Amino acid sequence: MSTIVRPYGDTTGDGMVQLSFTLPIPHSKVAEGAAAQLANKMGMDPALVVHAKPMGPDFTFFVVYGRVHHLVDVSKVEVVERDYPLLTPKEVNAAVKRSLRRRLVVVGACIGTDAHTVGIDAILNIKGFAGEKGLEYYREVKVVNLGAQVSVPQLVERARAEKADAVLVSQVVTQRDAHLLNTREMSAAFRESYPSDRRPLLIVGGPRFDESAAAELGVDRVFGRGTTPGEVASYLVAQLAPTPSTRKAS
Repeated sequence: MSTIVRPYGDTTGDGMVQLSFTLPIPHSKVAEGAAAQLANKMGMDPALVVHAKPMGPDFTFFVVYGRVHHLVDVSKVEVVERDYPLLTPKEVNAAVKRSLRRRLVVVGACIGTDAHTVGIDAILNIKGFAGEKGLEYYREVKVVNLGAQVSVPQLVERARAEKADAVLVSQVVTQRDAHLLNTREMSAAFRESYPSDRRPLLIVGGPRFDESAAAELGVDRVFGRGTTPGEVASYLVAQLAPTPSTRKAS
């Protein structure tokens, strides 16, 4: 099977793609021409404006359909693969009980001005996500969910008070790279407040994070969109309460 691929639109390998964006100009024929020109400069040729809708008096939203001539070599794609086994809630509880001989403490929050708790709640709340129950369901895990708009000093203070083993931070609001700035501020604060051998595990997640950027952001792990509670729980066990099998895998 070839590792070289092109986008698929109407027929195999035709290179057709669909692109959407907004331009800060009122809707007009000139605006549509500008959208087509932009798509051309991005490598779409031909580029057809198939949808244009005014967004108030000064902006226009476009959908452009066209052909690109770029190829992708799948064998050279680099991603962060899961390097630990997925465990059931029963296996997670057993590993924590056997290794820590106490409950594993997790403190979670949305930091900065982020008021979107859907991500942190999907991982922590018992209702969970994608058919999996959240960490509150795990008998050997103590969950402290601080909710939204938590300042970094508040998060550090609560993590110290709870003697947290791990801190989970969700960032959904990403305008002006706020998620990156907030994460770097958070990781720096924890490193300043804790001795290196006592710092809790720092984990961040959200739809706009690059999973390969953990070291750059100063955290231990980055989770992207679609992450399930079971993946997070299994990672916590692999790092904090490893069994022989998880130790080998990680």
